[in-house]
Amino acid sequence: MSKQTYKVCFCCRRRFKLGVSEAPPEIRSLFERYSENGVMTASHLRSFMVEVQKEEKATEEEAQVIIDGLKHLSIFHRRGFNLESFFKFLFGENNSPLLPARGVHHDMNSPLSHYFIYTGHNSYLTGNQLSSDCSDVPIIKALQRGVRVIELDIWPNASKDDVDVLHGRTLTTPVALIKCLRSIKEHAFVASEYPLVITLEDHLTPDLQAKVAEMVTETYGDILFCPGSENLKEFPSPESLKKRIVISTKPPKEYLEAKEAKEKEDDSQKGKAEGDEEAWGKEVPSLRGGTIADYKSNADEDDLDDDDDLEEAEKSRQDVAAEYRRLIAIHAGKPKGGLEECLKVDPDKVRRLSLSEQQLEKAAITHGKEIVRFTQRNILRVYPKGTRIMSSNYNPLIGWMHGAQMVAFNMQGYGRSLWLMQGMFKANGGCGYVKKPDFLLKSGPNNEVFDPIVELPVKITLKVTVYMGEGWYNDFKHTHFDQFSPPDFYTRVGIAGVPYDTIMKKTKSIEDNWLPTWNEVFEFPLSVPELALLRVEVHEYDMSGKDDFGGQTCLPVWELRSGIRAISLYSRKGEKYSNVKLLMRFEFI
Repeated sequence: MSKQTYKVCFCCRRRFKLGVSEAPPEIRSLFERYSENGVMTASHLRSFMVEVQKEEKATEEEAQVIIDGLKHLSIFHRRGFNLESFFKFLFGENNSPLLPARGVHHDMNSPLSHYFIYTGHNSYLTGNQLSSDCSDVPIIKALQRGVRVIELDIWPNASKDDVDVLHGRTLTTPVALIKCLRSIKEHAFVASEYPLVITLEDHLTPDLQAKVAEMVTETYGDILFCPGSENLKEFPSPESLKKRIVISTKPPKEYLEAKEAKEKEDDSQKGKAEGDEEAWGKEVPSLRGGTIADYKSNADEDDLDDDDDLEEAEKSRQDVAAEYRRLIAIHAGKPKGGLEECLKVDPDKVRRLSLSEQQLEKAAITHGKEIVRFTQRNILRVYPKGTRIMSSNYNPLIGWMHGAQMVAFNMQGYGRSLWLMQGMFKANGGCGYVKKPDFLLKSGPNNEVFDPIVELPVKITLKVTVYMGEGWYNDFKHTHFDQFSPPDFYTRVGIAGVPYDTIMKKTKSIEDNWLPTWNEVFEFPLSVPELALLRVEVHEYDMSGKDDFGGQTCLPVWELRSGIRAISLYSRKGEKYSNVKLLMRFEFI
């Protein structure tokens, strides 16, 4: 009899039953080694923490606090842990793979250019890039998640006497700039006290630029960072800008010159919405007389070309409001003269350069080391290509391995690329700033820099043991995965990093079990562990169609705690499940 027939005939009566979660054999063995007569005392637990968990500084007093914290359990033994309570401790909140208590622990006194920064793209959009609403709600959600760079496209309103935020030349409905500015102020520092950067994509006349300067100044007051001189020789540090708001845009003169010089980006996928797994699956809306090409020509701040706007702006170039220019702390712009000019490093001033994901990929082939050298002092922002109409994203590692600080993402969607972004910024206490590894910041004795395309020797190997999982029975409907029987879970585990380190592997499927136990071991040789993210996904095997999603997480390898850890899983949208966890072990060999 086939498995499917078996499920239909016999499993209806048992589909809602849940067995008892039992410790895997290796956990039982470790308990026996670190206990006596079935009891793990504080002294035993300390030995386990030092030798297995690699917490060399653990004390017996700390171990006793952990034991005391579980005394309320009926399974608790009065002198210490028995096997059940030890197992409960391993699956508990205080045994996470990243140590929350460390908080911000990177050096925060270096220039902003020395950090990867959690960056949003078109932060005001609620959905797709062509017809969704513009609102302050996605801005608030991004800030609550720790995003530190918010992008606003600013345009004249319908009556030309005020300023709206919208994705220009599309069907997106506008939201008033002042509403966005006020919401930013209210939520800027709820998740992190480190600086918030607002990047403005400016499509305004000089009189409206003056109005923006007035709005920004009145809204933010003393928390607005205004540099003492027009051009900074070096960016200030995140520490010096705590609870400050920083404005970045093209200065008016450079903005106009960029419009004159800009050629439309030639995209071979013209009019084709992304069909990858991250697309939202909606139909591409019509543009009522426009085309996808019209939209793409306005895809981002460095893809601007409008002759009428240019003619009007040219007449007014000498009258641009000085107050608007004074607000700009991070100057953006793309110099004339091609890629070589764009990547020149000026010892007397720093700036921000923006490239689309396609432009970066193309530049990386011939100028990879020059990009790394540029980002040692200057800021590089990378943004999604124009055909990502459904607000999908790209591989962020391409930017990070070249030192790009602002890898700008559509935060309102979901998918594997966004999971990687969320994983990166779990590092450093989730403050939105992650110090770049030294090899991206320093030059060698002969002025050489890191070359992203060179294969390097293995520096360390991460050994991962996937023991078991639990929690789906509590967090999902009992018929979510299968109408007639318990689910058939398997785990995918791998690395996202430089190309030579990137790989995915998977466990076997465990049939008909809400509490799957795999007990499988994987090894991942890493040449650049400083840029490696551990990817973990659980799926439910479905022989008749696409496998069902059962949770995911991404974790920065360089901050992983060795030992046996409880791994909380998240939904597709990055929301943490209440109960779904894996028990895994990490060893660096």
